[in-house]
Amino acid sequence: MHPQLQHAMNQVSEQVIGKHQQIKLAFTCLLANGHLLIEDLPGMGKTTLSHALAGVFGLDFSRIQFTSDLLPADMLGLNIFDSTKQSFQFHPGPIFNQLILADEINRASPKTQSALLEAMEEKQVSLDGETRALPSPFFVIGTQNPMHQSGTYPLPESQLDRFLMRIQLGYPDWQAEKAMLLAQDFSGKQTPKPSLTIAEFTQMQGQITKVNVSDAILEYILKLVTHSRENDGFPNPLSPRASKALMQASKAWAFLHGRDYVIPEDIQAVLPSVAEHRMRAAMSDFNGQTSLSDRLLDAIDPLAA
Repeated sequence: MHPQLQHAMNQVSEQVIGKHQQIKLAFTCLLANGHLLIEDLPGMGKTTLSHALAGVFGLDFSRIQFTSDLLPADMLGLNIFDSTKQSFQFHPGPIFNQLILADEINRASPKTQSALLEAMEEKQVSLDGETRALPSPFFVIGTQNPMHQSGTYPLPESQLDRFLMRIQLGYPDWQAEKAMLLAQDFSGKQTPKPSLTIAEFTQMQGQITKVNVSDAILEYILKLVTHSRENDGFPNPLSPRASKALMQASKAWAFLHGRDYVIPEDIQAVLPSVAEHRMRAAMSDFNGQTSLSDRLLDAIDPLAA
């Protein structure tokens, strides 16, 4: 692994203890220039992970707490009349930052949730007939609580599809939680110092686009997505956007492991995070259900002709 990425990962691991695999997946998502969805119970470290990622990559950070009364203007900004200039002046909202934490995104109303769609897909915001570009790079890390908790609204499939990857942190193991309890400062550690500059970060993203994908790997991806479309066991078949996301994430995972080519194990490592939230219905919970991703991987042999 690149020394700067290893250093960055070590710093994040000091903040979110015992979640090395989830941290690697989060790094993969951002390096692949995608948005990340973190779903879990409150108090599992979702916000801490988001703060740490912004810190090690040196990204401007803004946290938006999604509530039932949050309006699109609270997030995007609005035009306010300036009496001295006799004109309307635009006051940008918190979305005009490089990394946005959409905290508890599924507690906001569908109208506010949908206001994120253009920002996530087009990297721009349209207000009062004027389009304004968002900073570059631009990422949304959305956190959501399980659907069985009160006060939640399901994210529509169209918005779930905008997230390149989805992860769950889960409960820490015994030793990790013991280390947390022995920590001197329960209020949270300081934000990690940047391990990369923005220029170095974007350069790595450019290198990921050059990671080689062979015809055999492309065939494997196509077999996976086609199987989801031709079998009734998958509520939402994988779209072409999903197949592109799978290839993009696989290339980033390969780069993270020091390779300039993709192997089947890369696809198998990222497919649950890329595909599970796309294949499930919006109203379903992820916990306690048979993994559709595992079923899909079991159905397709990467070595088959």
